[in-house]
Amino acid sequence: MTDSHPPYGGQPDPNVTSRSGPPAPQGGHPGYGQPRQAPRFEAPAPPPQKPKRALVIGLSAAVVALLVLAGVGLALVNDDDHTPSATSSEPGADATPTPAGSESKEPGDNAVTARSDSDLGNVCEGSQILNAAPYNGPSGAKAYTFTNSPDRPALWSSTSIASNKPYYAGSTDFASVSVVGCLEFVGGEGTPRECEYNDTLLKRFTIDYVSSRYKLTFYAARTGEKIGDGGTVSTPADRCPTFLSQYNKDTMRAYASPDTDTIEAALDKLLS
Repeated sequence: MTDSHPPYGGQPDPNVTSRSGPPAPQGGHPGYGQPRQAPRFEAPAPPPQKPKRALVIGLSAAVVALLVLAGVGLALVNDDDHTPSATSSEPGADATPTPAGSESKEPGDNAVTARSDSDLGNVCEGSQILNAAPYNGPSGAKAYTFTNSPDRPALWSSTSIASNKPYYAGSTDFASVSVVGCLEFVGGEGTPRECEYNDTLLKRFTIDYVSSRYKLTFYAARTGEKIGDGGTVSTPADRCPTFLSQYNKDTMRAYASPDTDTIEAALDKLLS
């Protein structure tokens, strides 16, 4: 009989219990008849996590990059808003070539586009007609002539030209006209002729009809440049006109207008 109590004053053997057998061998090998235990392997340590500070720095760098790109985009947009329209660096690159012998003068501030035959009278006031035919010399040129009066010097009235003349142009053919003749009033002369007319109420009245002088000048319709001088045209008041279109109601005076034969003689000389 084995006494399970330790000797008096002794310590119990830790390897012996009341229900255990003899103590396990202390060697590294299992005892005879005991099963071999599988070796234990420790689980691999988890990979170290990246510090959150690096993540914050990466996000901050991305935000800064986006802001820089946005700023560049805005700068490009603003630059487009203030970029002037593209122009050619070569002189005359955009100029429309003109036929040989035609004018190349640039349109001025007073250039106009004619919408009727009367608009070509603006040439006598220094204007250029943008849609007039170019003047390439007398051959084949079409012409209009205009005259003013002392009472309304800025008002130019057309004068008639015979339709059988080679330079004749109808009222609707104003775009084919390249020459404009301007008869500018110079002054009256001689003793007036008294001419009597009836008004709309058949009331009789008298007009002093005065001989006059005009200076005739020819211009290229498109450029307004002077191309010829017709000299001074004298218009005698040798007989009263059948119909008087203009007269001064205050002075009851009218001035003789140049006749068709005188104008055509000047045009024949210029455009022959």
